[in-house]
Amino acid sequence: MSALPLAAGDGGGRFPEFNTTGQAKHWDAATASVVMGRLGRPPDIRFFSTTQEAAASALFNQLLDQREEPRIPVVAMVDARLAAQETDGWHYEDMPADADAWRQTLAALDDEARIRCGTVFAAAGWHEQTRLLQGIQNLGPDLWHGIPAKQTWSLWTRYACTAFYSHPWAWDEIGFAGPAYPRGYKNIGVDSLEPFEVRDARPGADPARGSQTQGRQGSL
Repeated sequence: MSALPLAAGDGGGRFPEFNTTGQAKHWDAATASVVMGRLGRPPDIRFFSTTQEAAASALFNQLLDQREEPRIPVVAMVDARLAAQETDGWHYEDMPADADAWRQTLAALDDEARIRCGTVFAAAGWHEQTRLLQGIQNLGPDLWHGIPAKQTWSLWTRYACTAFYSHPWAWDEIGFAGPAYPRGYKNIGVDSLEPFEVRDARPGADPARGSQTQGRQGSL
């Protein structure tokens, strides 16, 4: 995937001239402050150490195929959640709580990279990183560095996708007009659009198939 906004060849341009932030005038002050704040300077790193931040940044770039700037600042968004202890409210019984799980799995990622690539994960080449992560995903329910690989993959992708798809740049790509409050939606139903929504210019194009997409579709 290229930098956002995506080129048509990378699956972009499906909602021509659509801009989520153009709807900000319809949001209440609190909502607008939260959403527009995501477009400003990312928060300082408070949870991750310098080493963990480097590993997490490289990990998120791989999972979300963000190869170049401008990138959605996923690592800063995840760090802010963990620093504020804003978790999903649950964790797998065979995994530590999320904060400890992140520290443990990032350390394991660097250990794995040292074995397989001769360096820490962030310093490995793009394709080396891809192969390493694919190997972890392929383990499924088996243990990886003493922790379930499947649960580790779930932890990483849950946090990555939650951060990525809370950002207005991602909303522009999927035609999401942002929070419905306080205006709401009145045209409920399949293929029913509000006046402020834009119809998909290529509804028959499946982004998960064909040469159009090179992103992460179920596997690396």
